Amino acid sequence: MNKLIPVAAAIALSACTVHRQANVTDVDATSGIVRLTYGQAPLQSATTDDYVANGTATKQCQQMGYATAFAYGQPVTTCTVTSGSLCMNQSVTLQYQCRGIAVTQTPATNYW
Repeated sequence: MNKLIPVAAAIALSACTVHRQANVTDVDATSGIVRLTYGQAPLQSATTDDYVANGTATKQCQQMGYATAFAYGQPVTTCTVTSGSLCMNQSVTLQYQCRGIAVTQTPATNYW
């Protein structure tokens, strides 16, 4: 019976989903690539809101003169902290490609 408690605890903890906010970590204005990153601890299934992440990337693209951002490629997972052969913390990078030209509208001048 005592052997079932750690197994049940491991199963319960492995199903934990944690919401993370992706932050801008790398910007390449020449190629129009914006990278957002969030951390993921072991035994967690971290997720991020795609709508919020796209909004963050679009805002960064607009600061560089582009119109909008589109998801580009698959998320890249990198181990950031190791202990022996175990990965203790992962970094998940989302890539967005900036597209279009941002056009700023000037106010119309009234001449009469």
